[in-house]
Amino acid sequence: EQELVESGGGSVQAGGSLRLSCAISGYTYSNYCLGWFRQAPGEEREAVAAIDSDDTTTYADSVKGRFTISQDNARKTLYLQMNSLKPEDTAMYYCAADSPGSPASLLLRAGRLPLEPDFNYWGQGTQVTVSS
Repeated sequence: EQELVESGGGSVQAGGSLRLSCAISGYTYSNYCLGWFRQAPGEEREAVAAIDSDDTTTYADSVKGRFTISQDNARKTLYLQMNSLKPEDTAMYYCAADSPGSPASLLLRAGRLPLEPDFNYWGQGTQVTVSS
């Protein structure tokens, strides 16, 4: 059974950095798409970044140039390096993975950011708080 477990969240001051990790187990698809999402209190969950099995990436405009998504296939871990953090980045951050038949990879390769319905497996989230 697929399991995704996030870690690395915390509290930082504006301008600081954090690196989120997502350990993935039981997920053995050779062609796939993984993503990071976030949800602030009272807000809908929004897509932040995505990466596929060919290391193609895409980002939300709000994080371009500040966040970097990457993966370590050997360790089966997804990362999100977050630099120049802003108070508006404060949210619960979730990692997600798609399943065969999902349009996520097609969307990513078309330069579009896959959205919540395009992913099937989710972690429990890790909190990021950025103070001004």
